[in-house]
Amino acid sequence: MEQNLIDTIGSAKLVPVIKLNKTEDAIPLVDALVAGGLSVAEITFRTAVAADAIAAIRKARPSVLVGAGTVLTIEQARRAIAAGASFVVSPGFNPAVVDFCVEKLIPVIPGVASPTEVEMGLARGLNVLKFFPAEAAGGVAMLKALSAVYEVQFMPTGGISEKNVASYLALKNVLACGGSWMVKPELIEQGKLEQIKQITREAVELVKGIV
Repeated sequence: MEQNLIDTIGSAKLVPVIKLNKTEDAIPLVDALVAGGLSVAEITFRTAVAADAIAAIRKARPSVLVGAGTVLTIEQARRAIAAGASFVVSPGFNPAVVDFCVEKLIPVIPGVASPTEVEMGLARGLNVLKFFPAEAAGGVAMLKALSAVYEVQFMPTGGISEKNVASYLALKNVLACGGSWMVKPELIEQGKLEQIKQITREAVELVKGIV
């Protein structure tokens, strides 16, 4: 993955994992995140508006690093790339999707939960992998064990919250953590942007001192 992209995600330490039901919610939400101190967002393909939302953000807020999440198929990856996603994230390691992104020179962060999957990523030259579902797959202990063998960075996601994020970010092989507690769907649906901004600000303050 490009070093400047790694640096941007690594300096943010947090990647909000966002599920949007309406394209028009994208810009106000991103503005709330930026006001809270985060300029990175992962828009998941769990709803039909993902590609349109990514395109809207890229056009209106070009300084925000926006990626596509929950990309399960080549077709979704193709739509994400066409919309302008700066990176692609998948929950598992689908070789077809990963190889498509590598071929298109689009940074891809596939999900792994085992040494075998880590080696599949390394074989393709990937140096940043998603660890998912983080808590269920062994959490901090699993990442410590993997660090003894593999020189790769992880973006743990799944079960991450303000209660445990610091313990993950304290690990040398963790680049950043993905989480949705800052952008809960009900807060987005209800237009509670001030609350989202406040939760984001608190999250940013929480991780600021972690090197």
